[in-house]
Amino acid sequence: MYAANDPRAALNTATARSNPAPAAYKGAEYARFYDAPPQEVTGGSETYYARGQNLVVAHTRGKAGLVLSRTNQVDEYVVLLPNNDTPVEVRWNGQSIVVGGYCLVVVPPGDSEVHLKGDGEVIRLITTRADDLVAKCSNADSYLSPDPNVPPFEPWPDPVGGHKLRHYSLDVPPEPGRFGIIFRCSTIMVNFLPGSGPRDITRMSPHFHDDFEQYSLCVAGSYIHYLRWPWISDLNAWRPDDAELCAAPSVAVIPPPAIHTSRSMDPVKNVLVDIFSPPRADFSAKPGWVLNADEYPTPTNTAR
Repeated sequence: MYAANDPRAALNTATARSNPAPAAYKGAEYARFYDAPPQEVTGGSETYYARGQNLVVAHTRGKAGLVLSRTNQVDEYVVLLPNNDTPVEVRWNGQSIVVGGYCLVVVPPGDSEVHLKGDGEVIRLITTRADDLVAKCSNADSYLSPDPNVPPFEPWPDPVGGHKLRHYSLDVPPEPGRFGIIFRCSTIMVNFLPGSGPRDITRMSPHFHDDFEQYSLCVAGSYIHYLRWPWISDLNAWRPDDAELCAAPSVAVIPPPAIHTSRSMDPVKNVLVDIFSPPRADFSAKPGWVLNADEYPTPTNTAR
């Protein structure tokens, strides 16, 4: 599936699937936040909501002074700031941190607030256990029936030493053999991929996942997402191929077990963020790949 020099070529793909072989398929979801009306407008700030089976992506084009709050949030969530010069203060349980952008913040359960100190782009990644946000999603109707190939969501263990606000810079130098810039919490894994120009079409990487979604969030440039579903015995369940162009900002929800790969298109800079909920066990098993692995233990038994 991968080129020999792709770090993912060494992943152990022989793990047993945790759910039955597919008898039906869910289609992909494509939310183009630049090409649709926002679900919320507050004082000139615009927020878009889209979801998959397990995760809500909330994308905000925010103005200084905006407060994004969560009340009685049931689990950890991530605040992603993909650009520099995005000053934000995050408050939780009497704690407060101020960051300048180009980082991600893990926010614990409970009540919390994200205060924008300047204009900028703020992306919140929150599990679909947040019923109030699920109801706001532009594609909520797509999940009136769940994806038959995604097992029920199970969070990973709580962080070592208990909950607190945690933040991680995305300014991480590349390292041979490591794939992307990966952080995880108990609910979500984020892989921030370095920016690139147009992809060499002789070096694509078609692959599939047996039983978990991939959320491909475009934060700069544009990508064509190519998807192909395997044929099964019931021809009624066969699906045509996808080749969807999505510019920034957008998210593609790639369901299992679709074969997929993405092609960067902008001649100067393309940035894609791959997101998984719950975290991936195979990425987590690679020494040095998850940069905050010492803070978040892996489950004792997982096939993911």
